Amino acid sequence: MAVYNYDVVVLGSGPAGEGAAMNAVKAGRKVAVVDSRREVGGNSTHLGTVPSKALRHSVRQIMQFNTNPMFRQIGEPRWFSFPDVLKSAERVISKQVSSRTGYYARNRIDVFHGTASFADEHTVEVVCPTGAVEKLVAKDIVVATGSRPYRPDGVDFNHPRVYDSDTILTLSHTPRRLIIYGAGVIGCEYASIFSGLGVLVDLIDNRDQLLSFLDAEISDALSYHLRNTNVLIRHNEEYERIEGVDNGVVLHLKSGKKIKADALLWCNGRTGNTDKLALENVGLKANGRGQLEVDEHYRTSVKNIYAAGDVIGWPSLASAAFDQGRSASGSIVQNDSWRFVNDVPTGIYTIPEISSIGKNERELTQDKIPYEVGKAFFKGMARAQISSEPVGMLKILFHRETLEVLGVHCFGYQASEIVHIGQAIMNQKGEANTLKYFVNTTFNYPTMAEAYRVAAFDGLNRLF
Repeated sequence: MAVYNYDVVVLGSGPAGEGAAMNAVKAGRKVAVVDSRREVGGNSTHLGTVPSKALRHSVRQIMQFNTNPMFRQIGEPRWFSFPDVLKSAERVISKQVSSRTGYYARNRIDVFHGTASFADEHTVEVVCPTGAVEKLVAKDIVVATGSRPYRPDGVDFNHPRVYDSDTILTLSHTPRRLIIYGAGVIGCEYASIFSGLGVLVDLIDNRDQLLSFLDAEISDALSYHLRNTNVLIRHNEEYERIEGVDNGVVLHLKSGKKIKADALLWCNGRTGNTDKLALENVGLKANGRGQLEVDEHYRTSVKNIYAAGDVIGWPSLASAAFDQGRSASGSIVQNDSWRFVNDVPTGIYTIPEISSIGKNERELTQDKIPYEVGKAFFKGMARAQISSEPVGMLKILFHRETLEVLGVHCFGYQASEIVHIGQAIMNQKGEANTLKYFVNTTFNYPTMAEAYRVAAFDGLNRLF
């Protein structure tokens, strides 16, 4: 058994692992990364963020071609299969792997491929694909092993028509009708993708509103546009059992309903990848969803073991995971790079997309904060008209008296880009974080960012 010594060992090469490794090595530490795959990038690159967003982009292009009258000069609307659009995602994944492999090589970070487990609080054993075992000894260890789809015991995922958000990427045909069980972020994103390909989608939600953490107006807009693309949303439903048949799947709901489709996509929760880590050898225990508890410095109850990313739960976003990993190693190397990551914008890549930061109307009302609303509808924006993207709006919530920006909510074209302007202003001090900034700043015209100026004037006009 080969033994290697390091300052920091990072388990996982997704966004959290990469953030942790890069920050530690830049601080002069000797770093190793362990990943269970033969290629770096983690679930974010291979199964989650990158492939699903690449799929979405391709589907948006198809929808634009099929609905924009200008393209009729080229040809009639076309139908594309799911495997066709998956090829574009595979190309992006390959490029991402190549880039990230280069990062580790340039920074002289050793990468081990295999299954990692704790031998003790300073030692990790890695079982390589060849069966060989390598021992890594480190002063500090960062767990960034990510998560996987939650699979309840009562669902037969071995059935060829039953998928989760990982295995859906192996789908070799395009179903005519698809059941998506679970209407969280992943479920709504895949509902958009498949309905954009002409698939009839039944979206099963166990709550009475889609993505209830969003501003209610934004949630309602998403529901409307999903229904407009033939997504049938069934609220307040729970599954009783899933019956796999020869030519499809029958979903039996507790309400007595039976729904049949060509395939079922299970999108109901995720589980942290901690079951193979032998946590008992270091005195750690994961919760029921496989997640580790950490303090604000991303340290577990074992003083030299840290954790970041999906494996610690909220917010389970690639963007936050990178910063959490960087902050975890910042706590180790003490180079002033630590921060508690809580300024996290929501980015939901449905069609149209959604993004928000700060408080929503429901929260402000509950807190009895006197707020007002400013809106800019994209159908009136020159850039949106030029881009043939009239759907959506920007909504600014601000304090009636101080004009402080309290929340920004965006639905539509480039929402996940637009929100960062609001985020930057909300992080300023004094008058710089008020509605006056948008009124007194010249924006390029025509741009989507100009929506901030329009919304600010709309909001000011509501004051008396």
